[in-house]
Amino acid sequence: MLALVKSFCSMFGILFLGACSAYDFPDPTPEDYAVHGIDVSRWQGDIDWDKVKKSGVAFAWIKATEGGDHVDPRFAQNWIAARKAGVPRGAYHFYYFCRPVEEQIAWVKEVVPQDPDAIPLVLDMEWNAHSKTCRLRPERAKIVRDMKVFLDEMERHYGKRPVIYSSVDFHRDRMVGALKGEQFWLRSVATHPKNIYDQRDDWVFWQYTAEGRVSGVKGDVDRNAFFGTKSQYRAWLKGKLKR
Repeated sequence: MLALVKSFCSMFGILFLGACSAYDFPDPTPEDYAVHGIDVSRWQGDIDWDKVKKSGVAFAWIKATEGGDHVDPRFAQNWIAARKAGVPRGAYHFYYFCRPVEEQIAWVKEVVPQDPDAIPLVLDMEWNAHSKTCRLRPERAKIVRDMKVFLDEMERHYGKRPVIYSSVDFHRDRMVGALKGEQFWLRSVATHPKNIYDQRDDWVFWQYTAEGRVSGVKGDVDRNAFFGTKSQYRAWLKGKLKR
């Protein structure tokens, strides 16, 4: 019923402006989205990727690297097994603010294979309040500049523009209004992203829970939704998404 009302208002909103504006549309829930995936790291332990595939998971991001010298000990295992099971997968890099961007670029290239079938790499940008080795929080201008260097070089090397992952506090502190036109993956477990991220209505992926359950993964796992339809997702996989 809700979809029917939305469709009516999108087509005839000008003629029935009062009625449509008076209708209180609820925020979409994760279940309203057609395409869902997961992201994993060493903390998920051994994963049965065949079961993950059969559960309907459409994509997976796998932690690969952090900073300029750390590699997730399960990256290679997950990278190979996910592909073998037929799960579209990509790698993600956790950015470390106490290491030059050039060194982090070199490290990602050393660890993450060039695979034309992989989904785009992710640049994971968030404050790490629990770090014992780096409490640095650079200014916005430097962060944005270094991010552009990373994105450009990763696109040149891997052939696909990376996705940017952001947490609520990092986006609020450094990303509002920045990097328009890039693909954002937003963490928002308490509410829909539009309610908590300023000037970021063009997000592409939504991480909506850290307590998801998926066959083949023991315990909790992050769940994520693609913003659009299945056909739009297929276009995104081919690098042909238009919004």
